[in-house]
Amino acid sequence: MGVPLFDTSTPLHPLRDELRAAVARVLDSERYILGPEVEAFESEFADHCGADHAVGVANGTEAITIALRAMGVGPGDEVVVPSFTFYASAEAIPPTGATPVFCDIDPETYCITADTVRAALTPRTRAVMAVHLFGNMAPVAEIEALGVPVLEDAAQAAGSLAGEARAGALGSAATFSFFPSKNLGCFGDGGMITTSDEAIAERARTLRFHGSRDKVSYQQLGYNSRLDELQAAILRVQLPHLDRWAQGRREAALHYEHAGLGELVALPRPTDGASPAWHLYVVGHPQVDRLEAALSAADIGYKAYYRTPVHLQEPMRAWGAGAELPATERAAARHLAIPMSPVLTREQVAEVAAAARAAA
Repeated sequence: MGVPLFDTSTPLHPLRDELRAAVARVLDSERYILGPEVEAFESEFADHCGADHAVGVANGTEAITIALRAMGVGPGDEVVVPSFTFYASAEAIPPTGATPVFCDIDPETYCITADTVRAALTPRTRAVMAVHLFGNMAPVAEIEALGVPVLEDAAQAAGSLAGEARAGALGSAATFSFFPSKNLGCFGDGGMITTSDEAIAERARTLRFHGSRDKVSYQQLGYNSRLDELQAAILRVQLPHLDRWAQGRREAALHYEHAGLGELVALPRPTDGASPAWHLYVVGHPQVDRLEAALSAADIGYKAYYRTPVHLQEPMRAWGAGAELPATERAAARHLAIPMSPVLTREQVAEVAAAARAAA
């Protein structure tokens, strides 16, 4: 039958009438920028995460730049960031004037650790970007214990848990992307910054609107980066279902385990105490080309996301020169994302596992 890498339509199908009504509500209001829908969604999303404040912005990349600047990062500073991540995690640092410094990951969780961060710290380190990669949870508390503020890059981790706490409420601030394929996705671009630090929240609100608090006077050079009313209304319809969808992703991971996939490939390991809402389910294989061929032959969706680590990408080479990141380079060479969604069934998992056996 074939299994797609993502299934974004099935979870949304029962919500179509509500989504249409939300769009109509915005059209009737004739408010499209920073209106009541954004204000309501910011409040609801902050409550969901367990943070005091949420600031809607245009996308997840600008969320990082704005959050870092709101945390006081600027020219001459360094920000420690993993190289095994989406390019935007590092790309968003130079616009602040700061320099990215790349660190390694744990090869089983794909996340940074206190040890990998410690190896990258210098007297110029102003912040650490803890990427909750693929929905797994970086150990924020252990990293904060090193004495450096932590920004959570939670773009892939909406709905993930670290013990009782949620992604978005662990560090000094956190950033989210609402790209359509994310755990909580809008119908275009959208992003969010969460924090329980009122000063960071206020600076972020100012920066997202051209550096102005009142749209008349301007305190600093900012950005035109605002979550719009239509996207906020769409996200408000979906937010009450996020926990159920997150649990569906966890159950899909359990289906993979029960199907014996771990005998065929290296499964991702949740960090200690974490309950990931897997945005991507990424496995490892020593002969990944064989695995790709077997999945392709069975019409199973797959994708290698980060074959070239960020520090080896051309625009980052100057900053990544000399970085020794063996776990990153190993993960880059061996990883493969296989189907994951809130509605992935046991039968679909069995098809994936059967295809993987052909590569064993």
